[in-house]
Amino acid sequence: MKIFSGTANEPLARAICKSIGMELGQCTIKPFPDGETFVRIEENVRGEEVFIIQPTAPPTNHHLMELFIMIDALRRASAKRITTVLPFYGYARQDRKDQPRVPITAKLVANLLVAAGANRMLTMDLHAQQIQGFFDIPVDHLYAAPVMYEYLRTKKLSNLVVVSPDVGGLKMAHAYSQTLEAGLAIVAKRRTSATEVESMAVIGEIRGKNVLLVDDLTETAGTLTSAAKLLKKKGAKTILACVSHAILNDVGIERLRKSAIDELITTDTVLRPAIDGVKITTLSVAGLLGEAIKRIHSNSSVNSLFEFKGGRTS
Repeated sequence: MKIFSGTANEPLARAICKSIGMELGQCTIKPFPDGETFVRIEENVRGEEVFIIQPTAPPTNHHLMELFIMIDALRRASAKRITTVLPFYGYARQDRKDQPRVPITAKLVANLLVAAGANRMLTMDLHAQQIQGFFDIPVDHLYAAPVMYEYLRTKKLSNLVVVSPDVGGLKMAHAYSQTLEAGLAIVAKRRTSATEVESMAVIGEIRGKNVLLVDDLTETAGTLTSAAKLLKKKGAKTILACVSHAILNDVGIERLRKSAIDELITTDTVLRPAIDGVKITTLSVAGLLGEAIKRIHSNSSVNSLFEFKGGRTS
């Protein structure tokens, strides 16, 4: 077995390798003067099982193309099985035709990965679980919830309510509330544009309680910050936000600085520079992904990675 990394999140790749006692595979990735990407695998991979770690973090298109080129290089070098490890699967929000004449890009990316030569995919907290069905190859879908839960347990939060900032995240919020033995509430929202969100009402009792907002990803932080503002107005005591993938841009960072969110808890699925003025706790999912890689290689069950505290994340 060999593990290689693209340039999207090399620190996570090294942490995964460290967690399972392996060296990261050697490869050269560099741009040509015209912006094209050159890849050369510096090790013999003939007959080997290979894992490529490459989340599709911004710049998304660049990192995706880099991944396709790496897969092609490994396939042509006679690797036995190629598993793409995408801790964050980009384009997942474009998973259906919600208006006329738009693409289903999540399906297109799945097709491109398979066409490039991927034999299997390992990912974490997809925006919509049905994206697994877009692939004609096996998909192992992990959840960051066990890592989040271990951290939340150390905080010993009492009088807790788990809140979904929109209808789509209700299933995830319900799983958190069951595990943390907490209440459940939901914020009704209306999206006014790609970057603007208006929170309208809270369904559930949150006055005087500690609130945990849960979501799979945030970029402009519009959904989270508008939900937090409404929850504070309705009498929430403290507000924590738990987000698997925090792909924060400048707009999102500025909103978080001014928001009612006391702490943002996220993971290292995407590489992110240090941010001042916002309390961000970054938890590592390297151990979870490393264990999944080991089990895939030995053809063992990955199912038990979904179970914690006697319950399940799904």
